[in-house]
Amino acid sequence: MNQFPKTIENGLGEKIVFRELVREPDGDKLILHGWVHPMSGPPMHVHHKQDECITVKKGQISYQVLGGPEQVAREGDSIVFTRGTPHRFWNSGTNEAQVEGWAKPANNLQFFLSAIYEAQSRSGRGQPEQFDGAYLLTRYKSEFAMLEIPGFVQKVVFPVIYFIGRLTGKYNKFKDAPAPVK
Repeated sequence: MNQFPKTIENGLGEKIVFRELVREPDGDKLILHGWVHPMSGPPMHVHHKQDECITVKKGQISYQVLGGPEQVAREGDSIVFTRGTPHRFWNSGTNEAQVEGWAKPANNLQFFLSAIYEAQSRSGRGQPEQFDGAYLLTRYKSEFAMLEIPGFVQKVVFPVIYFIGRLTGKYNKFKDAPAPVK
């Protein structure tokens, strides 16, 4: 399912190139490069099963761990978010920022981000198209969560939309989607 290199863009100022998958004894490491426009970046989210590292190659990135202060990483600085740590980051500079990094173990990150970016691109907003968003955040809830989405929406509304999407065949395009990691 993984392809390398593979480029994804969400149409909102974020671009990622998945460079390679490095096989390691304690889990595969997904290597990526990214470009982030000023004031762009993912909202507060969590990877339940992965550690994530971002190194700033050009520009600056601000970041925040849930409940903590906003901090700034400049060229050469690295940030590590351990699995289960809610976090967000964004380009707080005035020019496009470049980052490189990794996620380990890779699990379904490439598939998940590719599908989310595609759904965001289709919607033209920060939120993915509703049926795809409900599918991805319901099916892969053991791996990923978007903390800015109210709990009621995630626990009640998304499962209903997911059910309707399954009944109406909206998820046929995901027939080859990888199984979630439990």
